[in-house]
Amino acid sequence: MSETYQFKLPLISPSQAQKHVTVNEALARIDALGRLRVGSRILTVPPGLVVEGRCFVVGTGASDAWADKDGQVAIRANGGWSFARPLAGWQAWDESLSANATFDGIQWLDNATATSGTGAATLAHIRTIDHVVGAGSTSTTPIVIPSHAQVLAVTARVISPIAGTGLASFSIGVAADLGRYGSGIGLALNSFARGITGTPVTYYTDTALILSPNAGTFAEGTVRLAVHLCEVVPPRQV
Repeated sequence: MSETYQFKLPLISPSQAQKHVTVNEALARIDALGRLRVGSRILTVPPGLVVEGRCFVVGTGASDAWADKDGQVAIRANGGWSFARPLAGWQAWDESLSANATFDGIQWLDNATATSGTGAATLAHIRTIDHVVGAGSTSTTPIVIPSHAQVLAVTARVISPIAGTGLASFSIGVAADLGRYGSGIGLALNSFARGITGTPVTYYTDTALILSPNAGTFAEGTVRLAVHLCEVVPPRQV
C-alpha cells in the first residue's frame, strides 16, 4: 500500500531517500483536508495568486491545470496543484457562501442535516438580509422565504436606528399575519427580535417579510433579518 485510504496520504517506503519530501506532502494534505475549507465550488480555471494550502472544489468543465478534475478538491501545494477525490460524508466550509457543505457521494449539498445515497436530503438554512426601511406605512423585503420551506423562526437586529412619525415600535410578519414573528420591537440600535413560531409554518409560495409600525409611519432605518428554515430535497433523477 503506497497511500492511505481517506486522504490519500503518501506513505514512506522502506529504505526511501528524501523521506522528508513524503512526510511534508502528507502533512500538507492533512492541514488542507483535516478541517476542509474551500474558496469556491464553481471555479473551472485555477485562480491566479493563491496561498499555499488553499483549497477549491473544481467546477464542471474545468480546464488548464484543473482539466479532467471536475468535482475533486484542488489543493495549492508547492506552487502547483494536488487533488483529492471526496468520499461520501466529507464536509467542507464554503467560504464564498458562508455555508457548510456535505458530499453525498455524487454532489455537495449546502447546510445538510441529513443525507442519503439517493440524493434525498434535509437542509437547514439561515437566510439573512440587511433590509433598509423606507418611508411608508409598511416596509416589504425582497423574497426571503422560498416555496416549500418550513420556517422555524425569524430573528432580527436593528443595525441602524429606525425613525418615523408617531412611531414607538414595529412588528415583523407576512401578509397573512403582520405580527407572526414579533411585535413591539424597539427602534434603537441593537434592538432585537426572536420570533419563534409555536408550530413551524410551511410556505407554499415564495414569500417576503413585512415590517409594519405599531403606530405611525416609518421614515428610515435598517434591520438585519435572519430566516431560520428547513427544506427537503427529493431523491435525484434515475
